[in-house]
Amino acid sequence: MLSKNWKLKERADEKEIKLFADSLRISNVLASLLINRGVVNYHQAKSFFRPNLDELHNPYLMNGMEEASLRIIKALTSNELIYVYGDYDVDGTCSAALFYLFIKELGGNAGIYIPNRLTEGYGISTTGIDFIKNKGTSLIVTVDCGITAVEETEYAKSLGMEMIICDHHQPGDIIPKAYAVLDALKPNCNYPFKHLSGAGVAFKLAQAISERIGKRELPFKYLDLVAIAGAADIVPLLDENRILVKKGLEYVNNNARPGIAALIRSAGMEPGNLTAGNVVFTIAPRINAVGRLGDANPAVDLFITDDEQEATRLAQVLEGENYQRRKIDEVTFAHAVNIVEDSFKLDDELAIVLHEENWHPGVIGIVASRLVEKYYRPTVMLTTIDGVAKGSARSINGFNIFEALKQCDDILLQFGGHEAAAGLAVNIENLDEFRKRFNNIVKTSVKPGEFSPDLVIDEKITLAEITSKFIRILDEFAPFGPGNMRPVFMAENVEFVYPPRVVGANHIVAAVKQNGSDRVFDAIGFNLGSFASLIDKDKNLIDIAFTIEKTDRDGRSFPQLRFKDIRLKPKV
Repeated sequence: MLSKNWKLKERADEKEIKLFADSLRISNVLASLLINRGVVNYHQAKSFFRPNLDELHNPYLMNGMEEASLRIIKALTSNELIYVYGDYDVDGTCSAALFYLFIKELGGNAGIYIPNRLTEGYGISTTGIDFIKNKGTSLIVTVDCGITAVEETEYAKSLGMEMIICDHHQPGDIIPKAYAVLDALKPNCNYPFKHLSGAGVAFKLAQAISERIGKRELPFKYLDLVAIAGAADIVPLLDENRILVKKGLEYVNNNARPGIAALIRSAGMEPGNLTAGNVVFTIAPRINAVGRLGDANPAVDLFITDDEQEATRLAQVLEGENYQRRKIDEVTFAHAVNIVEDSFKLDDELAIVLHEENWHPGVIGIVASRLVEKYYRPTVMLTTIDGVAKGSARSINGFNIFEALKQCDDILLQFGGHEAAAGLAVNIENLDEFRKRFNNIVKTSVKPGEFSPDLVIDEKITLAEITSKFIRILDEFAPFGPGNMRPVFMAENVEFVYPPRVVGANHIVAAVKQNGSDRVFDAIGFNLGSFASLIDKDKNLIDIAFTIEKTDRDGRSFPQLRFKDIRLKPKV
């Protein structure tokens, strides 16, 4: 089990915290949490707790929006065939469904193209462009992809088609010469928020068109798709994203479209209290599964159908594919762990680079992430596709894996990504050289003490501070995600009410109290089962790092502590 470095966040000035707490009539702990999130006055707090769709930015602040909206309106009035070119992940399928439904709502002629992950790979392909051309298309709108498709854009133009690119990824050195390019990250774009999801950019385009034709409210009916995409794509849940995801989750919970409602039911849940976390860990894997194993079109079909029976059928297709994906995932992970345990000396080899020619390309990114969780080492997982080693890389805090791959670009066929995750391809005969060089880069970049993950703690509290009002206000901090993570608390000198039990796959279940109080909290710690044999409740006190969540029992909701880590200490 990896030991974690507990790091307590620095607090603001205590007088500032108390004044802010008094102005909002909340506890000092909650006020400190807000200040650490950049919420420092009443107006900001009101916007944080009550985000409003009126606070969304003007879509026409995005460079290229004027041209894009006018071109699509021209296509609508001329009854041109508009093809929406998406991606095979959650963001891409939600984006494609959103913009297709929007065009159809306006009476337009539209189609959707989603590439096959296994045969075409990521992004725009000439295969896809040829398919779209053969349908008689004059305008392609890409969503969640296209910002690096320089040659493909020229190819589409050579066939007489115009392209509007809607993307949110980092541009390359050359921007494609499309009819219009919408990406807040491109040079000379002054859009005030730079971290929209792909579906967020598609929504802004729909918003711009709607404002121009006098139907301002129309795009809001697609906020459920924006919310699922935003939560699943791990974009920062700040600023505009916070508004879109929070409001979109209200749509999901109160008036879910047939496909989303069916997907939620097939996952064993009911709309009503679905959170961003439920999207990330329960809904998104089912949507991603079809794309990972090949064809993501059933996910798009699920989103666009208004037939409840068809929605139920498609949700079962996604459920079945997710079951298959999990089986492949588990077998691949077990195989990878066996290789690491048998063949690696992790004191000497600071990075994990694995290649097996028969690994499924759709799961190796997930497995790479799981290996990072288990060993906390930069990890590269590769399989063989068309005689070339291709795969995914995942990093640890403080190590820029994209820059590391850049230092190996002379022996790589291609690579792309960002600081935490990347994709790459390398000739098999260069694998040993790549493994050696990548390891050396890690050795020179990461200090020995940095191979333990940091556990950042927001606040130190006593369990007595966790009142019903505290929990009610903490719930209003949601949706949680990057930029607004669920707060991690620390409590000292806690004791177990009864010996903790191990359940499931190495999870710990317990009840705890503090300072002799009669108030008892249920607690669970995932993958912390190894602590159970180390703890003697009569001899040990513990310090706990935890989040506060809720669990339902007998129709009622109760607070539950979710352990992030445990430190043992002897009772005095």
